[in-house]
Amino acid sequence: MSAQDIIARRRGWCPGVRRPMETGDGLLVRIHPPGGRIAAGQARLIAQAAREHGNGLLDITARGNLQIRGVSDGTYPALLMRLTEEGLVEAEGEGPSRLTVVSPIAGIDPRERFDALALAQAIDSKAGAVEGLPPKFFVAVDGGGSMPLHEVGADLHMAATGEDASAAVALALAAPGGLAWIGATSVRDAPQASCSIISCFAAMRRAGRTEARRLRDLETDLAQELAGLAALAPVASPPVRPAASRAGVIGLGAEVAALLALPFGRCSAEQLDRAAGWSERFGTGEIRLSFTRGILLPGLSSEGIACVLDEAARCGFIADANDPRLSVIACPGRPACAGALTPAPDDALQFAGAAAGLTASGATLHVSGCPKGCAHPGRADLTLVGRSDGSYDVVLGGFARDAASLYLSVEEIMTRLMPVKTLNDLRSAFRRTAR
Repeated sequence: MSAQDIIARRRGWCPGVRRPMETGDGLLVRIHPPGGRIAAGQARLIAQAAREHGNGLLDITARGNLQIRGVSDGTYPALLMRLTEEGLVEAEGEGPSRLTVVSPIAGIDPRERFDALALAQAIDSKAGAVEGLPPKFFVAVDGGGSMPLHEVGADLHMAATGEDASAAVALALAAPGGLAWIGATSVRDAPQASCSIISCFAAMRRAGRTEARRLRDLETDLAQELAGLAALAPVASPPVRPAASRAGVIGLGAEVAALLALPFGRCSAEQLDRAAGWSERFGTGEIRLSFTRGILLPGLSSEGIACVLDEAARCGFIADANDPRLSVIACPGRPACAGALTPAPDDALQFAGAAAGLTASGATLHVSGCPKGCAHPGRADLTLVGRSDGSYDVVLGGFARDAASLYLSVEEIMTRLMPVKTLNDLRSAFRRTAR
């Protein structure tokens, strides 16, 4: 069966290797590696496949998956065979290709209060094959370490709470206003608690009690029913930790990791090849794909890290945690994405230059080519959503799907951004009556 045959039979799915998606630059083939981890040898194979069967470009997604772009209907069968032989193809079925998301340093982070990677694997094993689960449903498992996950947009969020000696797992359901914390359980009982919630949500859908595809859209009474099923202890909302770093050196005890960012998540086959080489020369031979849309190389020595950061900066990675581009998030945009209405990455680069004063204060800017907001499921201080006339809807402190306060041309946005230095300046500059 060709890729076009597959596409013709599927609507509203989450793309994978078995389920390619037709977009502006050809077919998009998404690889969902468990835990976001691939071996260096697999990375080399994927890079070669992207050259031979695609257009040589890849994306790292906001869930730590890897997309090969520009595949044609003619090259797809050979690509499918190659990735199948390497064990990089998702399981059959209509549900999520990958149920859980973890920090790229889960399992090796000395600040974690429990082993988030082990818990995620247990949830995948217990609930990964639940019938009737929507393809985009996913669970964030946050062990309380150096890279918090509260902004990834998960349906079910699990986070460490309590002190190290008595660490527990707090659970939250996605809600229209953010996360609604519903209770806590022990690390031992967390897989069963999460499975109860996941299974019940799927059962509600199978029985026709709801048509919601994400927990944030679930009716209030049904959300309360889910919360009551897991037999959780009362819990206070865990404190919000500072957002995860998007680039630079991360300390891991005696060793360090290099988090190499990519402008807007776009990666070339050559860059993936280079990362594989650095991991083999200086690290553990493993590449970890980060929800920050970058590549993490663990297990580096103090001697190796300097070489990696230097070489990475010279081949297009962002290795400086203070780079202003890290505060700007953008989707592939038009023409790469068929659903995009604007060239989001090109416009985002202009906005990044104009907003240098604002982003230096830690503010975030999200530029989305359409209201889906694929590149960033969370809130941003300023969200710009593309319109068919090339202008952008403006959302302050919200999501791409939120109602806009006004819409402006690229030139008007640039003019208003340039003098902005603080969030108060931002709110003043983008009031409906601003000139």
